[in-house]
Amino acid sequence: MNPTITDPERIKKVLEQYERKRKKEKDRYELIKDTDDFKNKNRERARNYYGLNKENKKEKYDKDKYFLSARSQYYYYRRNDKLDIFKEKYPKKVELLNERNIIF
Repeated sequence: MNPTITDPERIKKVLEQYERKRKKEKDRYELIKDTDDFKNKNRERARNYYGLNKENKKEKYDKDKYFLSARSQYYYYRRNDKLDIFKEKYPKKVELLNERNIIF
């Protein structure tokens, strides 16, 4: 079976089905979003997600701490029109930012 669809009528039908499905999902969400049950379940999911991923966020921050500091300093020097001073003072940070595609 060929996964590509080339028949224009079939393409149109698939798109219409998708649009109807999305509309039903949106309508359903609009109906239940203000209910207390939905809000409580959503808050509980958010709490669980936060609790389970707290360590992951901390590890990611610790891993990128030097980069985040360099990027923050770069934006400070750029805002104050002193990029040449930044390049002279912090060549390692400039190199790191270039590796991460922060454009000078």
